[in-house]
Amino acid sequence: MIQIESLSAAYENRTVLRDVNLSIYEKDFLGIIGPNGGGKTTLIKTILGLIKPVMGNIQFYRNGQPAESITMGYLPQYNSIDRKFPISVEEVILSGLSGKKALIGKFSREHHAKVHTVVKRMGLQGLEKRAIGQLSGGQLQRALLGRAIVSDPQLVILDEPSTYIDKQFEARLYELLNEINQECAIILVSHDIGTVLQNVKSIACVNETVDYHPDTGITTEWLERNFHCPIEIVGHGTLPHRVLGKHEH
Repeated sequence: MIQIESLSAAYENRTVLRDVNLSIYEKDFLGIIGPNGGGKTTLIKTILGLIKPVMGNIQFYRNGQPAESITMGYLPQYNSIDRKFPISVEEVILSGLSGKKALIGKFSREHHAKVHTVVKRMGLQGLEKRAIGQLSGGQLQRALLGRAIVSDPQLVILDEPSTYIDKQFEARLYELLNEINQECAIILVSHDIGTVLQNVKSIACVNETVDYHPDTGITTEWLERNFHCPIEIVGHGTLPHRVLGKHEH
């Protein structure tokens, strides 16, 4: 679906990514991990076309043939959302269908019906008219996830989706992502290594460059090599933890 070759990208005149090579496949479920500042968000913004590469190439494919683009849904980091913006839950999700209508046209009855279905899927019934500023963190994340999937994209990209999600919905979130993965590919960016490893099909560590692993059977040595510090994964039932060993930096 996406072939990234020899890609370098900069943010605020600083090279953040260099010589990145990565393939993303149809119905893939790729987890992206890495240290803070390693370039995870820069990579996905480059895939989305929000940042132009300094060097390298991103090639998209549709039905195995080269294409100029693919349809993508995006759930940004929670702290990038202006909660004071006067927009309702229904309008947030509906905005994900903007590319399906004429620029100055109205949303159709079918569009509104699709939004109603997604509202129910996200567990937001009764909150359709509520302003986003009146939502809990978890409710807002659900609305934004609904916006990301409402257009039935070929790829959904989620940047730290479990941030501020209430614990009651967290398990349902990953159930939903597994359901969505039956319909499209997913890229999930997260600092929660243990949870990522339990849910994705493949893993990539981003720390200026990318080290890709085709499954989730990674070793502690692989993690330490990519994070540049000692790391240990400890599982406690269904609540895995990431533990950083003693290190000077």
